[in-house]
Amino acid sequence: MLYILSGEDDFSLGQWLAELKRGLGDETTLATNTSTLAGQQMTVDELRAVCESAPFLAEKRLVIVNGLLERFEPRGRSPRQRRGNTRASQQDGYQPLGDCITGIPDSTVLVLVDGAIKTNNNPLYKMLSGKAKVRLFPRLTTSELRQWIEKRVTEQDGSISSPAVTLLTRLVGSNLWIMASEIDKLLLFASGRRIEAGDVEAVVSYAQQTSVFAMVDAIVEFRARVAERLVEELLQRGATPAYLLVMLSRQIRMIVRAKELARQRESQTRIGNRLGLRSDYAVRKTLEQANRYSLARLKQVYRQLLEADLSIKTGKYDGELALNILVAELCQQRRAEARGAP
Repeated sequence: MLYILSGEDDFSLGQWLAELKRGLGDETTLATNTSTLAGQQMTVDELRAVCESAPFLAEKRLVIVNGLLERFEPRGRSPRQRRGNTRASQQDGYQPLGDCITGIPDSTVLVLVDGAIKTNNNPLYKMLSGKAKVRLFPRLTTSELRQWIEKRVTEQDGSISSPAVTLLTRLVGSNLWIMASEIDKLLLFASGRRIEAGDVEAVVSYAQQTSVFAMVDAIVEFRARVAERLVEELLQRGATPAYLLVMLSRQIRMIVRAKELARQRESQTRIGNRLGLRSDYAVRKTLEQANRYSLARLKQVYRQLLEADLSIKTGKYDGELALNILVAELCQQRRAEARGAP
């Protein structure tokens, strides 16, 4: 039996695969009859050897191959393919692999697991899709995500208000691994009562803010690659460039206020109350960042944030491009300052 599981929603894909495993029999026995292969480096001989091995004390052998279809994406389409010009992919075309896969014995359940692929242009997918059970797992739309949240909360004997669902989708986005974790924390936090927007603000926005803290840290320390990676991660979680700029601007304003309050020798508790920060960690991080900045530098950064926001709203730059340009400029300026450049 051949399965093809593909899509950006790897959480739902993983759940479906777990359900498939449960249907194949005893968990302990299946574990001894399960093999996982890396599709980018795999050769036809390696695949054949694993698939043709007889299961041990069981009816079925499970073989999971990760990233095989992505290996045959059109050049430049797949990040894994751009990194994976391996000897195996150079030696083996899709035809020998396809022939091997279509000839696997009935005792083997073969599952090809991939991210999002271009089904119309992928030769191996075209060859196999008619002979496989295909399940696609695209990223959820906003309405689908709302339904998913409500269903997951209900399945755990909880309830959640519509404003809380709206805020949760905005803060976390469509990464279901993170969303599931945040829902679990919210259910514990609410302790039997309905989850409200205030609960989301108290629990989830802090996690999002922590990522912004990390991004600001990277910018302050002119670690451009780290800052760019954190921006990308936040965008992948579903944060829009405009929203991310708002979060970053908010943090810069917090740093300015914290710096002034510290100059006035206010206590950490007092500063936290004045800034509306409920977490001691968030207060400490804000004060640490305030110590790294001069007021002149903070004013310059805030002006650049405004310019980036304006460039998005006027259509001068695409949101992600404007954000990446801003991060690069801020990190470069800090390098120039460190070298003593004018």
